[in-house]
Order: sequence, then C-alpha cells, then structure tokens
Amino acid sequence: MSDIIRLLPDSIANQIAAGEVIQRPASVIKELLDNAVDAGATEINVIVKDAGKTIIQVQDNGSGMSPTDARMSLERHATSKLKTAEDLFDIQTMGFRGEALASIAAIAHMEIKTRREADAIGTRILIEGSVVTAQEGCQCPVGTSIIVRNLFYNVPARRKFLKSDPVEMRHILDEFHRLSLAFEHIQFKLFHNDQEVYNLSAGSLRNRIIGIFGKKVNEHLVPVEEDTNYVNFAGYIGKPKLGKKSRGEQFIFVNRRYIRSPYLQHAVKSAYEEILPSDQHPFYVLFLAIDAEKIDVNVHPTKQEIKFEDERIIYNYLRVACRHALGKYSIMPSLDFDQEVGLNRSTSDSSKRESGDIGFSSHQRDQHQEKENIKKWGALLQSIEGFSIEKTEDQSSFISEAAPGIENQYTDTDPLLNIFTTQLWQRYIVVTGLADMLVIDQRAAHERVLFESLLNDLKTEKTATQKLLWPETIQCNTGDAAILREIIPSLQQLGFDLAEFGHDAFIVHGIPAIMTHLMAAEQAIEDILDRFKEGHQKIEMKPVEKIAFALASNLSRPRGELMTAEEMQQLINQLMASDNPYTSPSGRKTFITFGKEEILKRFQS
Repeated sequence: MSDIIRLLPDSIANQIAAGEVIQRPASVIKELLDNAVDAGATEINVIVKDAGKTIIQVQDNGSGMSPTDARMSLERHATSKLKTAEDLFDIQTMGFRGEALASIAAIAHMEIKTRREADAIGTRILIEGSVVTAQEGCQCPVGTSIIVRNLFYNVPARRKFLKSDPVEMRHILDEFHRLSLAFEHIQFKLFHNDQEVYNLSAGSLRNRIIGIFGKKVNEHLVPVEEDTNYVNFAGYIGKPKLGKKSRGEQFIFVNRRYIRSPYLQHAVKSAYEEILPSDQHPFYVLFLAIDAEKIDVNVHPTKQEIKFEDERIIYNYLRVACRHALGKYSIMPSLDFDQEVGLNRSTSDSSKRESGDIGFSSHQRDQHQEKENIKKWGALLQSIEGFSIEKTEDQSSFISEAAPGIENQYTDTDPLLNIFTTQLWQRYIVVTGLADMLVIDQRAAHERVLFESLLNDLKTEKTATQKLLWPETIQCNTGDAAILREIIPSLQQLGFDLAEFGHDAFIVHGIPAIMTHLMAAEQAIEDILDRFKEGHQKIEMKPVEKIAFALASNLSRPRGELMTAEEMQQLINQLMASDNPYTSPSGRKTFITFGKEEILKRFQS
C-alpha cells in the first residue's frame, strides 16, 4: 500500500495561509497598511476600486526595499522583524507574521514597486498566484507601492461570498479608521473609485478624531491621561451626548495596536453608570501603553485579540481612569434615566395619545370590535402548547377578592371577555382571569406592533410624510455619509424626504408622520445609521426593514411608562393581530405564559 502523507505545494500552502488572514479586501488593506507603518512612512495613500474587488493600491514614502528584500518578502515566513523565538514576546511592530505578502500573492495579481533612498533605481515585481512572472528595475519614488488586482480570482468560492460594494467598503473604512487613529503623526489619504474619501493630515489625536468623525464631536471629547506603575492610559472618551446604540465608535489600542476586548469594553461602559442609558454605548479612543512582556499578541491570526498577564488589574485601572476623567470635567449624574426619561415621555406622549396623534388610540374601536379582536387572539393563545384559556372558579373569586372595586372590562360568558390586566414594575402587562397567566413585555410588544405597521403602510403605499416647517441640515462624517447615500431610497420609501446637500451634508424636508413631535430628524437618522453599522444583526433584514426596526425601537414605549387599562388592552389586541406576535423585530420574546401547575410546583419545591 502506497504512502498517503505528502507535503503540500507552496501555492496551496499559501492559499491556506491566505484563508487565515485574508477574508476580504479590508484584510488586504490592513496587512499592507501595517507594513507601510513599519517602514517608517509619513505619508500613506490608499486607492481602491469597486470596494477593493478590482484594485487595491497602498503607496507609502517609507524606507523601501532592496531588490533582494523585495523578492524575499514574497516568501512564506520571511520577515525583518523577528530573529529569535524570544522576539515573539517583545513585539513592537505592526506586521510581523512574515506571510502577509505571500498570502495575498497566492490569491491575486500583485505588482510591487519599491526603492530605497540610497538606490538610483527601484525594483518592479509582478506576481500571479504565487508565481513571480517578472522582476526588473524601474523608476519610482522612494518608498513602496503595492497594487493588488482581481482579489480571489483563483478562489471563486471565496470571491462568491464577498458582500456588496457598500458592505465591503464599510469594512475597509473600519480598518482605515483604526490605523489612522493609531498613528495620528502619519498623513493618510483614501480614494474610492477616483473620489477622495479622506485626506487626514498629520497632527494631534484630537484633530485626527475630528477629521474622521466630524467637527460635531469636538466639544464632546473628554481627555483621559493616567499613568500607573503597571499601565499608562491616554486618549479621549465622549460625553454622554455621543452615546449610541451601536458599538461602532469604540477603539482600544494596546501599544498602538487595535484590539477587541469585551472585558475592557465593559470596564469603560461601567464608568458611565448613572450618566448613560443602559441601552447606549459610549464613544472612546483609548490607548494603553504596557510592557510588551506583560502581554501576548501572537494568539490570533488577525492579531486583534491579545492576552494580558493580569487582566483584572487592567480592568480596574481603566474603569477608574475613565471615571476620573468624567469627574474632572464635571460630567456627573444629573438625572435618573429610568425614571425621568420615562416620566417625560409619559407626560408628553399621553397628551398626544389623547389627541389621537400616535400610538394605540389612533385607531379607536367600539366595544363590539374590541370583543372581536379578543376572540381572535384567543385562538392564537389556544394554539400554544399547554396553554388554556378556560377560567376556573378559584381564579374568578381571587380576582374579585384581591381587587375589590376593580371591574373587568367586559362581562360575558366567554372567558376571554372577562380578563383582568395590570402593569408590573411599569415594564410588563400581566393578564389574569384565564386558566393560565400571560406576561407581556410592553416595549417588545410595542416594537412588534410599530414595526409591522410601518411595513404594512409600505406594502399598501400609505406611508405618510410630515413636511418640516424649516428643513434640517445633517452633517455626517465621511463613513456615515457613504452609508446614508446608500439607504436614501429606503428612507424615502418609509416617509423621509431628504436629499444629499454636498460635502457629506444632507437636507431633510420631511419625516414619517409617525415621528411627528416625538423625535428629531437628526436623532432618527443617527439611530438608523447605528443600526446599519452594527454588523452583528441577529436576523438578516433588508435595508427598509432595518430602518423600520430602528424607528420602531426608538418610538416604542420606554420601560418605566405608566399605561392605562385601555392602553394595555389595545396593545394586547394589536400584538395578537400581528403576523408574528411571539417576538419583537430583534428576536426578543414579547410574552411568556405561566400555568397553575407550574406556579404550584414552584411553591412546593
């Protein structure tokens, strides 16, 4: 029997290596930018076409390479940054794997032009699928220019799984933001399809943040600067005004290297206790400087996860540093969001509900219609395994004895017309009077009702737009503007009347009628953009559905709001009449049920 184990050809080995570090065009840009930074560049240009699927070019004015070094850089495990195994635990550079260029060359057509300052002419190398097809002298400026064409041309399965150009471009922007924030002393430019996207001049970190996220963040930045004998902190955190529902604008760098760490993210979030709503996330760009011997960066192919020698002490120091910065600039708790926001919303919304503007009372029905609705959702409840709508004698007597003076909404032989509703902790609606008890999450239920209402209006072409008396101008940062341009048609479908105004600005002439008096246009657009930037949506949604979800989430009843018996009844009716009454658009349960036997068992255990 012949032997079956053999060495892989270099071309296949390089493609396997590419699979570990090159998932999409953004991965190529990250690797090339790392190398440009390590080459000591002070100016770096990134040029992409078709979101990097056609062309990716990174130019730098760094040290350049000799003809021999340029050729050696294409070999696997070839690097100028490591000499011994011990060097792995004292890494100060960005790109050190020694396989990035080899991996990229294995799955694309690549051209390298490079020249050192001491050389009269440079070197040009052409590579196709790991094969060097040409190497010759050429005229080129000092530094290195690498062009990557037709990414994944020889791995069609990988190319097929690339997303649309706007999605891939957002990933490219993410990588560009991270590198440009980490090295504010380097000038960065980004061009897409011959259009300048960013032109970030070298300067201070504050100016770099403003250049990326827009001038509006300037007045809301709080400097952080703390030195300890274990780790040093520097950077900026945002005032609560910059809080958003997505985590997109959160950056932690360790020794100038961007990392992902939910543990440290939680440390920063905990510093905002009592001054930021629990469903929002703070803005921050933070740099940790720590002895390289106390961390291990070589634990993940993309190097975005690291290990700390003592993660708990980093957590505590980081939380205290952020808390101290917030206190130093007198950013103290000024209100209780759970109570004050709920109270304000309740007060303002109640008047609107009375006038029939929004919410549940906008479709008033007579008692006969209410009875018909209740009977409909009774059929739905009966379809739930184990749930019973039959009312028992002990339940009837319990309600009359425990709640004297409170009359049921209806008196009828049908048990569904003798239910009793009450509000629990101003968060849940408890429905009793049946054999089983129903507990409804009022916010999740309202989200579902509003979400389906928006989509139904879209289907029936009944979407209403409320014209603004004075149009609003919204100034976006470059990344947000790119997303907004993409979703303008979907926004218009749902009732927004807006158009591009130039220089990353947009003008809003009208908003969906459902938003009237409830939400500013700019805030609504920001929340919608956050939804598109999340990147980890549990449920795949179309653009118009994401927008409807964002609106439903923001317009739904906040927890802590009091509801009348009529409002609770109407919410139940509308929920049970929806196409999917079981979950909110995000997948959270809208209600749960408790049977008598289950409750008795809990007391007997």
